[in-house]
Amino acid sequence: MVKLSQRTVAIIGVLTFSLSITAPSYGEVLPANFLSLSAAPALNHAGIILIDPKSNETLFSNAPDVVRAPASVLKLVSTTSALKTFGAEKTFTTSISKTDKPNKFLLVGGGDPWLTTNKLEAEKDKRAFLPYLINKAIEKNPQIKAISLQYKNIYYQDIQAVQRYYKGRIKIYPHLVSDSGAVERPLAQIVSPKLSSIIEFTLLWSDNLLAARLSLMAAKANGFPADSAGLQASFEKLFTEFNIAAPGLVIKDGAGLSHETRISARTIVELLVRIKSDPSLQVIYDGLPLAGVSGTLKNRFVKDAPAAVGLVKAKTGWINTTVSLAGFVNVGESDYVFAVIADRIVNKEAARQSARVAIDKMLATIAKPIPGAPPISPEPINSLAVPTND
Repeated sequence: MVKLSQRTVAIIGVLTFSLSITAPSYGEVLPANFLSLSAAPALNHAGIILIDPKSNETLFSNAPDVVRAPASVLKLVSTTSALKTFGAEKTFTTSISKTDKPNKFLLVGGGDPWLTTNKLEAEKDKRAFLPYLINKAIEKNPQIKAISLQYKNIYYQDIQAVQRYYKGRIKIYPHLVSDSGAVERPLAQIVSPKLSSIIEFTLLWSDNLLAARLSLMAAKANGFPADSAGLQASFEKLFTEFNIAAPGLVIKDGAGLSHETRISARTIVELLVRIKSDPSLQVIYDGLPLAGVSGTLKNRFVKDAPAAVGLVKAKTGWINTTVSLAGFVNVGESDYVFAVIADRIVNKEAARQSARVAIDKMLATIAKPIPGAPPISPEPINSLAVPTND
């Protein structure tokens, strides 16, 4: 009988444990580069988890249950909450009506989070163009120089945008009302795109304002206050209904901007698994940027990890000390689900960029196209692309 030293037994134990957390299904082993990149100094002990949803096997994990500031990866929760609350077909109607005075009008909204006063944005993204309604009111009195605008269920930021739009032409004096009372038939109305389109835009371009509004609207519709406490309760309700554990969850805003918000990489991954398996949540998957091709991932992977271009579909995120990415990586005929939350990054852009490169390179070590599928070429980097929050 061979007698092993305590040190040898310890080494064997460590190796066995390492293999148990890094061995994917089908008997494969994650590339050594994946493992070394996951431990890169640039990530500074990030929370990482990679799973195969087909077998529900954890292929790799590093502190996946530690709650961390997730940055814009939190938008996955915000948009899912809104989608589940209202449904993909939901639209929002905004109308304007006459009152008993010729210069006073009533603007009543349905809570549209995506009104605009930019005509180009309205045409490009099919958004509801708020000046259309004001123009209809002006048509009733072309000589009008000032409007008393009563409004209900319209965001004040949108009212301010209308004031700026007409500055120098017509003065608009807004007055918030709680009861619209009896009014005549609306002069005109505008209808938003479907919620599915709003959500896709929110995720593709990581729009902070939309994410915040959608999450608060969902909280209110679920009977909670439209504040951080309401968001906390709303998100907890969502995870409970999905049977997803979220220990230590702390929610301070719906966009992921707060450094006090906390969620684990595992909770995010379990939500992504649910998103991919539930047809009613397909919109969330569809809205995710594609590596080297679209949205906030259009300019990533292209130079540093080209092997993953077109093979990673994920939500990006960053705040001062966090860089995050969570979504799906195509590995042959499988889609692995992953989340990386590096929340100990030095507050310098160079440090954040190093973290992004480490994440992209790590995913590129396992990314593989579907056998027989044509390669996806990255689009030319466009410095004039839509500005993003990530």
